[in-house]
Amino acid sequence: MPTDNAATPEHTQARECADFKVGSFSNAQPWVVEPDRLEWLSATTQLRTRTRAQVPVLLRRRRIPPARRVIGTGISLGIALLGWRLLDRRRGKLISRKGLSRRLRRSFEHLGPTYIKLGQIISSGEGIFPEELVDEFRLLRDSVPSEDFSVVQRTIEADLGGPLENFFATFNKRPVAAASIAQVYFATLLTGEPVAVKVQRSQVAELVRRDLAAMSWITPHLIGRIPVAALANPPALVELFAETIVEELDFRLEAANMLDIAGVLAATDQRSIIVPRPHPNLVTRRVLVMERLTGFKWDDALGMHNAGIDTSTVVRAALVSFLEGAMLHGVFHGDLHGGNLLVGDDGKVILLDYGITGRLSETKRLGFLKLLMGGSMNDLPAQIQALIDLGALPTDTDIRAVIDDLGLEEPSKDPTQMRPEEMIAEIQELTKALLGYGARLPKELMLFVKNMIFVDASLATLAPEIDLFAEITYLASYFMTRYGAQISADIGMEVSPNAIDLGGLKATLGVDTELDHLSYRELKERRELIRKRMEQANRRDS
Repeated sequence: MPTDNAATPEHTQARECADFKVGSFSNAQPWVVEPDRLEWLSATTQLRTRTRAQVPVLLRRRRIPPARRVIGTGISLGIALLGWRLLDRRRGKLISRKGLSRRLRRSFEHLGPTYIKLGQIISSGEGIFPEELVDEFRLLRDSVPSEDFSVVQRTIEADLGGPLENFFATFNKRPVAAASIAQVYFATLLTGEPVAVKVQRSQVAELVRRDLAAMSWITPHLIGRIPVAALANPPALVELFAETIVEELDFRLEAANMLDIAGVLAATDQRSIIVPRPHPNLVTRRVLVMERLTGFKWDDALGMHNAGIDTSTVVRAALVSFLEGAMLHGVFHGDLHGGNLLVGDDGKVILLDYGITGRLSETKRLGFLKLLMGGSMNDLPAQIQALIDLGALPTDTDIRAVIDDLGLEEPSKDPTQMRPEEMIAEIQELTKALLGYGARLPKELMLFVKNMIFVDASLATLAPEIDLFAEITYLASYFMTRYGAQISADIGMEVSPNAIDLGGLKATLGVDTELDHLSYRELKERRELIRKRMEQANRRDS
């Protein structure tokens, strides 16, 4: 039975390991992480700068495009769009959107790893991207066949500088995970430690660079031709994707991300979340050897309950650690999803896969802090200013005009009591107004929102009966009590647990301001009712 310490941000009673000051790691300690002795770590700061500088170069509009890839991509996407126009477009809005999403997914599968990776990112963006697109692109998560082991072995031996048996006593040739960028294998070191070995696909780096060049050539021609709201600006989506994927192509950066996240967890004493230790020596551009950690799958609520693990505190720990990283340190895991999270027998969350990591400038970190504190206190001007600081709105945005134009101070409406036509009209008006102000979704905000949506969805499985109002009050009180002085100094706002105001949240949800309890199950039922009404309206339009 795990103690409260196993799933809340408090001091653990576990045996102190030699590198616990460096990061939040397991008690097993297969080796000690000493940053000053990691040769691969010393070059990562310059490497990260050089890697980011590649993005505008890869996306520049060329006079002569990479012809073969552009033609191949154009044919594949062209066939998808032509099929949609001829067979789906006139069959009603719902069938049209589903048909387009299905054809785009098949095209992405055909185009290979880069497009599959883009599709996987879209698939975890529920609430950011259209529902039909998200549902269809989820099928891309398991569609990547593993690379032949002989190719994998050549990659490992080339990067480590010797035959496999010089480093591993055993090496399971069957991957435990196969994704678009890399595959993961279980092995044992010569010294007996069980490890996980992440190996980059042999040709993926060159393929990604060619694909980004092709995407940057094609996407301007897609503007206005794909009637899916989230893809109305394909070049912007490709730019976000490029910024995300280029760092994934060097595993030395991923290993550095692991240490940074582990360091944040240690600094906040968030020992209920642990990070695998990267190996002191066996880290290269295409190979990452790390401590092997195992546990329950994130959605295995029954297994965790049977083991005596309180799944609601598991979700709380994950959320608190994510928010602390973003708001207080400007670093957070950028790709939370079920495949990247395990839960150990002791109730500790095991965080995997650090290829995508959010890194905030000081201005943006303060923007996140102001956004969340402003939301807790229902301070609308502070929230709009935070969006400006985050780059979601132009710097010259008139805050008062935004509040008035969007009707943010008007009495809220219960969406379950609105006709579908009213909801659609309100959404269209809101979208039009935001676009009129030049609203956009910066990379960091997209990653943040995507993670919050994932945590929200996790509540359905792990904590469906949790009282959302009580939980949000707890979280706001936790941050204001523990970090109140720092937050006040950072953002110039006086914060106090007494200043928490749930009115803004209730207005967003469209519920009665007198309502004092709302479980996640009840919220899900409300959302399902709204979804069904919208779907019925779409069918009528069809």
